[in-house]
Amino acid sequence: MLSKIEWIAERDKAWNEYAERERKNPARLDEIQNKRMDFGEVTMRYGISVIGEPDEKGYPLYIAMHGGGGSPTPDINNQQWEHMGIYYKNSVKRGVYVNTRGVRDTWDCHGNPESFPLYDRLIENMILFYNVDPNRVYFLGFSAGGDGVYICAPRMADRLAAANMSAGHHNGTSVWNMRNTPLQLQVGELDGAYGRNLVTVDYQVKLDEYARKYGGYVHNTFVHFGKPHNFYDNHGDELQEVIKDVYKWHDEAETSDEKPATVKADTDAVHFLDRYKRNPYPERIVWDLKNRAPMRRVESFYWLSCPKDVQEGFIVADIDKKKNKITILPDTTAKEFDILLNDDLLDLDDIVRIETPNGGFEGKIERKKEEILKTLNERGDKDYIFSARYHVNI
Repeated sequence: MLSKIEWIAERDKAWNEYAERERKNPARLDEIQNKRMDFGEVTMRYGISVIGEPDEKGYPLYIAMHGGGGSPTPDINNQQWEHMGIYYKNSVKRGVYVNTRGVRDTWDCHGNPESFPLYDRLIENMILFYNVDPNRVYFLGFSAGGDGVYICAPRMADRLAAANMSAGHHNGTSVWNMRNTPLQLQVGELDGAYGRNLVTVDYQVKLDEYARKYGGYVHNTFVHFGKPHNFYDNHGDELQEVIKDVYKWHDEAETSDEKPATVKADTDAVHFLDRYKRNPYPERIVWDLKNRAPMRRVESFYWLSCPKDVQEGFIVADIDKKKNKITILPDTTAKEFDILLNDDLLDLDDIVRIETPNGGFEGKIERKKEEILKTLNERGDKDYIFSARYHVNI
């Protein structure tokens, strides 16, 4: 059994060896040089700008998704991709700004099945080659890019510090997984196509409900007064006119001709994102297993893990560090999964307590070198290196 000191040494050694090896990996070097990554039959291209100097933790990473979507030719998406290369860029004072090209010219161009492992790869590469802080990775997008944020952010929430969705449609995406990932929603008051204006506020209401039930779910919604599909979510030096009470507006939108009360607000997407950093070890996790991306090699979500072919079930789990305890709440419907452990979560030199709806465990859990290597290779993120796991069977 590894001691705590040995675990730290093994973790640091494993990370340093991984980073040195992968920075020499010919495939990754080719991806960086050519700004493109392949997965199966698709390619994700991207543009990149490095702005300012890194702080002591490195650079924040802003992954910006373009508009466009379904098209018989690539022209519209190529134009929108090029424009996204500058769209939010001026709001970034320090960071790595990446505009990704949707992998196919479909309505869900940013959320095709192959998109998810490619975003994993992109984030790993940015950490390795551009000194990106893994706790400051952000998704943002407009129109079809807003659709992309809705699709991708919940499925990759543990990768992100926050997300901003502008002018998109949720298409029924579950947002249960966003408990620990702040989400801002923006839409034009007059953007009635597909009911975007009203369904955006529907999701504000949904997130309100989730927050009341489980805590967390930091969120905000701006409805831009008098604006159609396009509005300013990238003008940090200019306040925008937004509807003051989006709930009242939502309920009266189709019956009232009166001008709604408005206020001036900073709607700059980057300004919202910059308020947040990821906590890789949140005290509560809500995981909707129906909302997964099966083409990813990643099977974990924060400090939980479940085989990727499991596409049903719901898990709610808490950590109490003072009691050195993890509790699986009765709302959990998943039958089997793993708890990933390291000494940043619980003291593995002490007795660990795990409580489940049908029993529990109390005892020592052994640190293992093979867990260090397994979890490092799964996500390529130093903060998601674990030294032990406990299998839950409910």
